[in-house]
Amino acid sequence: MKAKQYVPPWKQPYIIAVAGSSGSGKTSVAQLIIKQLNVPWTVLLSMDNFYKTLTPEESAAAHRNEHDFDTPTAYDTDDLVKCLRDIKAGHRVNIPTYSFVEHARTDKTVSIYGANIVILEGIYVLYDHPGLLDLIDMKIFVDTDLDTCLARRLTRDMLHRGREMSGIINQWRKTVKPNFERYVRPTMANADVLIPRGRDNVVAIDMVAQHITKILTDKSERHLADLCSLIDDDELAAEEATWNKQIHELKQSPQLIGIHTILCSDDTKRADFVFYFDRIATLLVENALQHSKFENINVETPTGNTFEGVRRLGIDNTCAVAIIRAGECFDRSVKRTIPSVRMGKLLIQSDISTGEPKLHHLNLPSRISEPDAFVLLCDAQLSSGAAAIMATTVLVDHGVKEENIVFVCYLASKRGLQRYLNAYPNVHTVVGKILDGSHGRFIDTKYYGT
Repeated sequence: MKAKQYVPPWKQPYIIAVAGSSGSGKTSVAQLIIKQLNVPWTVLLSMDNFYKTLTPEESAAAHRNEHDFDTPTAYDTDDLVKCLRDIKAGHRVNIPTYSFVEHARTDKTVSIYGANIVILEGIYVLYDHPGLLDLIDMKIFVDTDLDTCLARRLTRDMLHRGREMSGIINQWRKTVKPNFERYVRPTMANADVLIPRGRDNVVAIDMVAQHITKILTDKSERHLADLCSLIDDDELAAEEATWNKQIHELKQSPQLIGIHTILCSDDTKRADFVFYFDRIATLLVENALQHSKFENINVETPTGNTFEGVRRLGIDNTCAVAIIRAGECFDRSVKRTIPSVRMGKLLIQSDISTGEPKLHHLNLPSRISEPDAFVLLCDAQLSSGAAAIMATTVLVDHGVKEENIVFVCYLASKRGLQRYLNAYPNVHTVVGKILDGSHGRFIDTKYYGT
């Protein structure tokens, strides 16, 4: 089966550039926009983190306030463009950090993944560097009086960067102000929006936030439409015959149906529910491990005989990722079945206003991207399939091979399963019970009692 293209909402994030003089209030404007938008996974990225590494001579000059940090060549803009391209593609990106006290990049990096909005601020974010402007969706220039900018720069550099007032003023006169007039002010012509007075212009900031909100709403509607397009009614009936290859339902014996009955009954007490869910979760995990790799091995029995058996490969690199919170109901069974397992978590929730599923939290195990990693993706119920599709996309984005993923689920709707299979035809799914329709989510509520 050929996979249908699915583009998660964190691919092609909306990138906003905020430019202006040093001290113009770029960061404050960006923070006010973020506050008004109130969108999860909004990233504020400073171009200052992309200052080039200084030579020993340049570093000594910087500590004397004699190095020119305000020319376009002071930045590694090629590296910035590469990072923005990777962010646009939905990849995990490690952003460098810069110390203004030491005038050097630090050993630490900041990891960005799953951003819905990226706000890039810096004096040269609207500079006509090859490839830069093409990656930016909205270009803003903050136009603030230069005397105000100097006053703000004095306060910032003296309080937070350990500079002397005389050095700050000398640097302003020699490099900051002349370079602004020569290089930065002309980039105002590249802006889509001009915000005079910076953070004090609440009307302009509010209009920008409203415009961005409208764009994000349209994007959410397109994403939901893309999810729905992964399956139609005719296709559902036609392709159920392919399920035996990738979708594996537990054999519905009378004993198993009895457990289903207990778990689906509203009268079942929590202690009984937890006991029987753990039983069936263990069965599901055991069946999921059937899709890992094995090798033949002979062992000697206690009586001296030879037993021809098998050994599972990749035991030391088995991971389990739970989709919070229903997927966490599998945690106990996973740990009992695979004591050496490394655990991870994903939180995907639907936006209240749009209904669009969004990635809110991500904590993946170490070594999950290694070629031999075998990953169990766990969720108690599959309804529309949106959360499972997004979670699997996260794993693939982090280097996990499709064929090394097994999705483990207790209850699943036929529609959700087919939608998931259309998006990821190489992923095995192990399910306890396939339902004709959706019964609503209740497993985690019954399991945790809340």
